[in-house]
Amino acid sequence: MNKHSAAVATNRKARHDYDILETVEAGMALQGSEIKSVRAGQINLKEGYVLIERNQAWLIDVHISPYDPASRMNHDPLRKKRLLLHKKEIRNLQDNQQLKGLAIVPLRVYLKGGFAKIELGVGRGLKKYDKRQKIAKKDAEREMQRILNKRD
Repeated sequence: MNKHSAAVATNRKARHDYDILETVEAGMALQGSEIKSVRAGQINLKEGYVLIERNQAWLIDVHISPYDPASRMNHDPLRKKRLLLHKKEIRNLQDNQQLKGLAIVPLRVYLKGGFAKIELGVGRGLKKYDKRQKIAKKDAEREMQRILNKRD
């Protein structure tokens, strides 16, 4: 059986906008109605990022839709969520963010052993010309593969 269950949500835009150098797995401190919405797949990672303040990691601008059956006891969809990481991991992320000028973005959310986990990517933002080069390289590889498959 696979170590991770299927992803509940992915941020495909992050891999397009950033050159991901390293990934980190973190837990999320969620409220009851939030975890129910996450299990239902009602989470959007597109605008999300990680902020480190006072030796704690926070997930900012990740939208978790309100859970309808919870009605009155619902959560704020854009509230900042605390990430569960070891102090050493937080320090490492903080060093990457401050000293090296890297960004920390959420890549995907999945369920593991009944708990919601998030995969964070530490990466450098790509410029427009970098993105164009990446696309051109991908197209060239696809064309080479097509030619090789024609020969066989």
